[in-house]
Amino acid sequence: MQIRFTKMHGLGNDFVVIDLLSQNAELSALQIRQLADRHRGIGCDQLLLVEAPKSPETDFHYRIFNADGEEVEQCGNGARCFGKFVSDKRLTGKRRLRVSTMTGEISIEVIDATTVCVDMGVPNLSPEALPFIANQAPCLNENSFLVAHSLGESELNLVSMGNPHAVMLVDDTNNANVDIFGPLLESHTSFPDRVNVGFMQVVNRETIKLRVFERGVGETQACGSGACAAVAAGIHRGLLAERVSVQLLGGELTIQWAGGNNSLLMTGSATKVFDGKINL
Repeated sequence: MQIRFTKMHGLGNDFVVIDLLSQNAELSALQIRQLADRHRGIGCDQLLLVEAPKSPETDFHYRIFNADGEEVEQCGNGARCFGKFVSDKRLTGKRRLRVSTMTGEISIEVIDATTVCVDMGVPNLSPEALPFIANQAPCLNENSFLVAHSLGESELNLVSMGNPHAVMLVDDTNNANVDIFGPLLESHTSFPDRVNVGFMQVVNRETIKLRVFERGVGETQACGSGACAAVAAGIHRGLLAERVSVQLLGGELTIQWAGGNNSLLMTGSATKVFDGKINL
């Protein structure tokens, strides 16, 4: 089976995007892992599928698979690339899109050829939304938990952006030991569905530095939903303003959230790398 694809990235967080409106394919977890393999496949952090809408209120359906072949709920950088993809490929004439995902709907605005804004919805600060087994960890406040592990304890803020995030405050992201604490917390028994782990350094009220260990992938150059979760956690704790620049390894995102039941907005770049065909 030959399939057409587009390689894209959002701040270095890279994707293989496949249009399933103009071609048919049923991809197994093994095939997804093969596509994501950086030595024997195309190479990517996530695979994104463009599908027909599930309801008349939406324009498309959006599916995300991690490099390990597991389907996941949300991907913020992927959503920006999704918006640019359907615009570039003339799959729609709209600049504002309503897209369904595994867990809900998001709005995407294609601002220009390189910039996309995503309405990520309202951050959910309830531990149950991740899900999180709260009886395994002392609650320090309504959203902060002390999680014990083999190397000691980590204080985590928990946020769902449609997918699960645990955010840890660090003094310096350069010395955060992401490669040690990332996998340790990602698969901790308190997170039955595993978790994305963010390491956040607050520079000032308008700026943070962030590194993210993504479940099923490892550390990535950028994580859009992780940036949203980190800012939401920081605002909830009174550490950040309503508009924050998030500095990731691959570049910068702007996150805006007024708190409460207001939607969180993420703005950043989306980049096409190349088009191709591959035999599966």
